[in-house]
Amino acid sequence: METTRTAEVEAREQTDLWSERVGAYQTRLDYRYGRAEVFRGEMIRQRSDTYQVVTWYSDQIEYARTPGLIRQMPDPDYRLLFPLSGELRLRQDDEEVRLTPGTGSLITLGAPFEILHGASLRGVIMSIPAQEIDGPLNRKAPLATGLDLTRGLGRVVHSVVRSLNEERDHLTTAQFDAVCDRVVELLCMLACGDDRPDAPGQLTGVEAMVRRYVRDHAADPDLSGAAMARALGWSLRQIQLALQHAGTTPRDLIREERLRLVRERLLCADCEHMTITDLAYASGFSSASALSTAFRRRFGVSPREMRRKTR
Repeated sequence: METTRTAEVEAREQTDLWSERVGAYQTRLDYRYGRAEVFRGEMIRQRSDTYQVVTWYSDQIEYARTPGLIRQMPDPDYRLLFPLSGELRLRQDDEEVRLTPGTGSLITLGAPFEILHGASLRGVIMSIPAQEIDGPLNRKAPLATGLDLTRGLGRVVHSVVRSLNEERDHLTTAQFDAVCDRVVELLCMLACGDDRPDAPGQLTGVEAMVRRYVRDHAADPDLSGAAMARALGWSLRQIQLALQHAGTTPRDLIREERLRLVRERLLCADCEHMTITDLAYASGFSSASALSTAFRRRFGVSPREMRRKTR
């Protein structure tokens, strides 16, 4: 966790400090300051190797991610962005939205955008790796969507992300990642439109039950679509249709949950005594090599490399 306050440096250094920290925490951007001679701002940053949540307030400023910057430093990752007070204007894909408390947006860093806000803004921005969104949704194109955070799943997302910040002194890295995983899962449901009251009720209900069952039984090496169908009392076809509606399959969902389970255990001090082979069998994989192959494909590093970085 890190805190940055421009009040702690001389006035002539304040905008330089802000630009440097925003660039380090987010990505390469251009900046236009409302008052360059004096700039007030504060950022509180929580991060792990996978996720980051930054709560901030500042004087008026405009950020721009231009095509030139994207060519210089490509970045396909996402940001969940929402104001706590004040108003924020966001332009991306030839559209402009005004975000006020209770609204948010999931934007991609892979496309140009502009963000402008006045001096009364306090906001939250959560960094999400592209594969955490595109993988579960089987997406091949960037996703940018507005979010209603006042009801249903949107309200839950808003509350949980705020609670991450409020409880920052009481969360371990593994706990932080586990909560962020659930936030991303809810965001994927929102992106699919599953927060609508008129969404296909039966499929949505089946999907929710299947996800819960997979989470509870991911370590079972015999877990499969057919096994879930028998345990839950539905046909395999019903389960396949429900997950297809959410952009995934029984096999992909099981693998995804097993990989999350392994990652949580790699980050947990209580599991340090377990070898990679132990982790593989305890998490439902058929072998250590099968785990390592799937883990590297999903997270870009091997289980051993992640454990070494954590230590």
